[in-house]
Amino acid sequence: MRVTRQTKEKTRQRILKAAFDLFVGRGFYETTTRDIAAKARIATGTLFNYFPTKEALAMEIIAEALESGRDDYAKLRRGEESLAEDLFLFIITGLRKLEPHRTYLASVVETALSPFTSSNNNRVGEQVRVDHLEQIASLLAAHQVTDQPSFVVIHIYWALYLGILAFWSTDDSPNQEDTLVLLDHALGLFVASATNSRSRLEASHDGQH
Repeated sequence: MRVTRQTKEKTRQRILKAAFDLFVGRGFYETTTRDIAAKARIATGTLFNYFPTKEALAMEIIAEALESGRDDYAKLRRGEESLAEDLFLFIITGLRKLEPHRTYLASVVETALSPFTSSNNNRVGEQVRVDHLEQIASLLAAHQVTDQPSFVVIHIYWALYLGILAFWSTDDSPNQEDTLVLLDHALGLFVASATNSRSRLEASHDGQH
């Protein structure tokens, strides 16, 4: 019997729901692909037809949450924000959507978003990183900081973002207020770094004429 696209999507969503419930209830490392398949009422081999690894499955869940966060950012953005305010809004809308995943987020970040992880091992994680940094590049360009962020500036940002995610995932302060303070100060440093980078490039360009 031919499996329809609708049936495949329902199975995919069932897998994602099962994985989310287990990651939250047991933890990422304690959950096996066999556990997920059993909860989703499918064979383990069928699970791998949809997701090649547990890491890819977890990252797919995170990717969908971050995509929803980007939608919220687009709706909330007024267009009058400073660069720091724009970056803050972009990151915080993502964190709000990641709230249900806080208990296992650090494990996923460590395995899927680390700069030491090969893109061949987790293509979903690599795509999340690329999409996120493209958005940051667009924000920098929109605020006329630079059309093409330098290697240094963009990697400073990514290191900052991963640090924020790791801190936030274990922040037990009321309403994660410590994360908000850290994010505010970190973005201030990043904006200063990006601005200084642009100033140095302009000075170098002027000196050549």
